[in-house]
Amino acid sequence: MQNHELDCCGLHCPMPIVRISQAMNGLVAGEVLKVQADDPAFRADVEAWVKMTGNEILSMEEGPVTTANLKRSA
Repeated sequence: MQNHELDCCGLHCPMPIVRISQAMNGLVAGEVLKVQADDPAFRADVEAWVKMTGNEILSMEEGPVTTANLKRSA
């Protein structure tokens, strides 16, 4: 299993989700994408996105830059 990273700092809705979707399409089931973003709507957007796609939030640490670890579903 390989981990991947994506920096979405400086991007605003909907671009972090667009970039996450593109990156996740290149992963296989079980791989993890670590995303960093500073958009205030990032947490809500990611939570809605995983509900729609069936992917999983493994962890989310909020601060000036929010870091989310997202697991690709089957």
